[in-house]
Amino acid sequence: MTTADVHLIVCGTVYTGGQQGTIIEEGGVAVAGDTIQAIASASALEEQYPGAEVLELGRGLVMPGLINVHTHAPMALMRGLADDLPLMTWLQEHIFPVEGRLTPELITLGTNLSALEMIKSGTTSFCDMYLFAKDVARAAASSGLRAWVGEVLYDFPSPNYGELDNGFVYMEEMFAEFAEHSRITVTANAHAIYTCSPDLLVRLKQQAVDHNSRYIIHLAETQAEVDGAMRQFAKRPVAHLDGLGLLDSSLVADHCVVLSSEEIALMAERGVNVAHCPESNMKLASGVAPIPALLEAGVTVGLGTDGAASNNDVDMFGEMDSAAKLQKVHNLDPTLLNAKQTLDMATMGGARLLGAADAIGSLEVGKKADMIVLDLDQPHLTPLYSIPSHLVYSATGADVVHSVINGHIVMRDRQVTTIDEHEVLAKCRGAVEVLIR
Repeated sequence: MTTADVHLIVCGTVYTGGQQGTIIEEGGVAVAGDTIQAIASASALEEQYPGAEVLELGRGLVMPGLINVHTHAPMALMRGLADDLPLMTWLQEHIFPVEGRLTPELITLGTNLSALEMIKSGTTSFCDMYLFAKDVARAAASSGLRAWVGEVLYDFPSPNYGELDNGFVYMEEMFAEFAEHSRITVTANAHAIYTCSPDLLVRLKQQAVDHNSRYIIHLAETQAEVDGAMRQFAKRPVAHLDGLGLLDSSLVADHCVVLSSEEIALMAERGVNVAHCPESNMKLASGVAPIPALLEAGVTVGLGTDGAASNNDVDMFGEMDSAAKLQKVHNLDPTLLNAKQTLDMATMGGARLLGAADAIGSLEVGKKADMIVLDLDQPHLTPLYSIPSHLVYSATGADVVHSVINGHIVMRDRQVTTIDEHEVLAKCRGAVEVLIR
């Protein structure tokens, strides 16, 4: 690339993240197209690339965008609809009936609502499994976010595709539609072992292999799931998937709350990735996932919010704070899951989980230009001794001022540039009548 190709310089204190976690005071990140061209002092970059737009903030912190590895984006429309209930009661008696009323229009609206919340709270990439996934992906594409998206499959008829065979056809169409998209990656998604037969799970694995995609499933989320697997298969959930040949490095296992030490060792051996959703697990009283043991075993762990119907937000800064503190109090050990480890789960951990560590997760020359800028000129962020500590324990999503994804400014001065926020909020208020009629 030439000097003329650089169109944007994002300035501030640069925290690169990644293994090094380099800090550059009065630094800048130069962007050419969708890629980071250079990282250096702001003054040097502005002198080298005089024609580039400069995006800066007084006491701004430039850092990698956060990666939310488990969401159900359209469920933002169900936020607060069925709170304070056990998982299966919440799912079977409240969520499934409402999902039967969903339409492509409502899915697009709910995805836009989540996209607004994610962009405004520092997320630049997310991994979603839900219904009407083509519409989720199209909305994500319009929002400017980077996304991994797939239709969730299960044995019973879906409000979207109907009978299961239609679901596999739908997924083939989706793989074809987004094959060349720069920010949308399609994934294969099984709901859970208690809603998917072994035949479905194996058949879906073949589709994932055919398209070299991530294979995603809710796994070992509750003790009830484990007990049910023992009754039905005479195996715990992890062993059940292993017996079907599904445990490998393409698998993203969501939640993984109820795991034995033997299961953790097996998952590490197989290269399984884990999406950790602490706030949802707490709210549904599912339990506390053994994250320190998973990390110690070498399992890749990313951080997710789950859907807004069971969290009730998609703010990754809040999720980081909860993730770290939960392990400390649960294990009565303040040293567990320190700030750097937690921040890594929300950035590079998520990138590794999604097979995208060479493209996102840290600020490095040659990687995609996905970054956010926080306003450090805040009482709760002053004084500043440790950037990872502040990001995990003190910062909030509301501190994010600018967001750049794939080289494009998707939020400037807290104003999202890709979505009409007022229109989406107004339409969401009206959607309530349809969902709970």
